[in-house]
Amino acid sequence: MNQRRAVVTGIGVVAPGGVGTKAFWKLLTDGRTATRAISHFDASGFRSRIAAEADFNPAACGLTAEETVRMDRAAQFAVVAAREALADSGAAPEEVPAHRIGVSVGTAVGCTVTLEQQYTQVSDNGSRWVVDAADPFPHLYRALVPSAIGAEVAWAAGAQGPVRTVSTGCTSGLDAVAQGAQYIEDGTADLVLAGATDAPISPITVACFDAIKATSPNNDDPAHASRPFDRDRDGFVLGEGCAVLILEEAGAARRRGARIYCEIAGYAQRSNAFHMTGLRPDGLELAEAIRVALDRARLPVDSVDYVNAHGSGTRQNDRHETAAFKATLGEHAYRVPVSSIKSMVGHSLGAIGAIEVAACALAIEMDTVPPTANLHTPDPELGLDYVPLEAREYPVDTVLSVGSGFGGFQTAMVLTAPRPEVGHD
Repeated sequence: MNQRRAVVTGIGVVAPGGVGTKAFWKLLTDGRTATRAISHFDASGFRSRIAAEADFNPAACGLTAEETVRMDRAAQFAVVAAREALADSGAAPEEVPAHRIGVSVGTAVGCTVTLEQQYTQVSDNGSRWVVDAADPFPHLYRALVPSAIGAEVAWAAGAQGPVRTVSTGCTSGLDAVAQGAQYIEDGTADLVLAGATDAPISPITVACFDAIKATSPNNDDPAHASRPFDRDRDGFVLGEGCAVLILEEAGAARRRGARIYCEIAGYAQRSNAFHMTGLRPDGLELAEAIRVALDRARLPVDSVDYVNAHGSGTRQNDRHETAAFKATLGEHAYRVPVSSIKSMVGHSLGAIGAIEVAACALAIEMDTVPPTANLHTPDPELGLDYVPLEAREYPVDTVLSVGSGFGGFQTAMVLTAPRPEVGHD
């Protein structure tokens, strides 16, 4: 009996700096940043007035006028990325029984943009406590429930199998991909669209992070504001975007001649049960997630060729995850390259984990490690190889990707180059 294993056969990305996987990868390997002054709304009254915005035109990306009106920006991202991923995979959903196609989509803040815009409208800019019930948006319910995003992706793919929307804060993307892999491994589905989307660049979201001073106030130099692992970092830069991956069972993908980017070899989730926004400096709960993910992948610590860090650009996160790397990888932690793509595309909350998985899959495909942009003065307290400024050509067969979310959520995932078929007892 062969063990079912999930592999990635298609990638679709909507990200700051360009729509589509090719534009996304070029931005990363060029080491360019996509952060700028917020243009989505008047941010002049906010502490942090910068973000990594996606230059996204729904019509140019193939969405109809009806779809554009019906769907929140986050859902639009997801449908566009799903269509690109399906085309990239060469999979034909119509040839797969509809009940064997699944969807697992993550999001941290759901359809925030539409909800906020509509509340502003029906409350006359917040001046009325009793809102105008005669003037709501006809699709308002879709904006209220995050599950609508998963439903939109399911409709785009004709998926009648398991459909789930995962919301675990900033680990939502990794957790959604892990859930999708679980569908493949368990035999629940044969083809899964897995990923995450968020479009959080709105007044309410910016205000939330302003309140706890988590985002960078470096408004005069947005291109250099996101500085993970740098001595002078001062917070993360909010972003937006989406990535959707096509997951298939490894043997079936090989039989149809699919290009396989990578295998999802192991994953694990843990919680610190400690604080909504704080992190324990020893990183032991993240270290435990890393250990379990590697065990599930049946790989030793020295097999890791690249670590895609959470790398948000906050002092406590950088210390927390660096401690976790040292605790689990031991001396190998000082040899393996580590980097954060948030330095270039910002932190898109729940979406970023899936976007980072897409980057990891491409790193394996291209044998290239993306850089940590803006890392000019490494924090001497950390001491690892954070791949500053420039991409590095490097043999990459195994990648460890980690995420850390408000609420204490910690997720680790191990991706490998395609491995030969194996059996089990």
